[in-house]
Amino acid sequence: MSIRVEALTKVYGQQKAVNSISFEAGTGVLGFLGPNGAGKSTTMKMLTCFIPQTSGTAFVCGFDISRQPLDVKRNIGYLPESNPLYTDMYVKESMAFVAGIHGLHEPDKRIAEVIEQTGLGPEQHKKIGQLSKGYRQRVGLAQAILHNPQVLILDEPTSGLDPNQLVGIRQLITELGKTKTIILSTHIMQEVEAVCNRVIIINQGSIVANDTLVNLRSQNNNNTLEHIFIGLTNN
Repeated sequence: MSIRVEALTKVYGQQKAVNSISFEAGTGVLGFLGPNGAGKSTTMKMLTCFIPQTSGTAFVCGFDISRQPLDVKRNIGYLPESNPLYTDMYVKESMAFVAGIHGLHEPDKRIAEVIEQTGLGPEQHKKIGQLSKGYRQRVGLAQAILHNPQVLILDEPTSGLDPNQLVGIRQLITELGKTKTIILSTHIMQEVEAVCNRVIIINQGSIVANDTLVNLRSQNNNNTLEHIFIGLTNN
């Protein structure tokens, strides 16, 4: 398994944001769902070594997030919800900047591959600040996959996109999920049903469901994922 989480906990003062959760994820797309404030983003930030955990641990490609954070970061691509980009940079220039950070071998070749993979060809010579929201999301994804990590963590990657842009990003995530381990956080249930192999639902810091979509439905009278989600988190 590319990701193994063991009793991972995060406490802020008196609040337990993530409460001793454990799960595993292998190749494919894992939907990581929960209401606002459930602990999704906190979990993803711990997995990417962006913030330290209070207790427990996790392993990414066999590397411990506490003891081997640099190795974890080499094997992970992260698209945070805010998608921070240098808007004064040109698309291709920003790719070269990220390639330099990762010390890529033959960066120009890899940049060309990723630009084609993410459909950024027509926009590659524009400034990021001139791009639509959909293309900015593609730039964020391109930067996340540029160093060809085995694991991708995507926090609300389709937030604010129109239906046509949604289709393009979903197709890209589905294609990437054939060879990589992807954790996808979203509030859009149709998106999960379209691209995810498994689903984890977290509520108030604890996991309340962890199964395949087929099993979740069969255990809940074949209800929609939205109906199951509301039933498990509406308290």
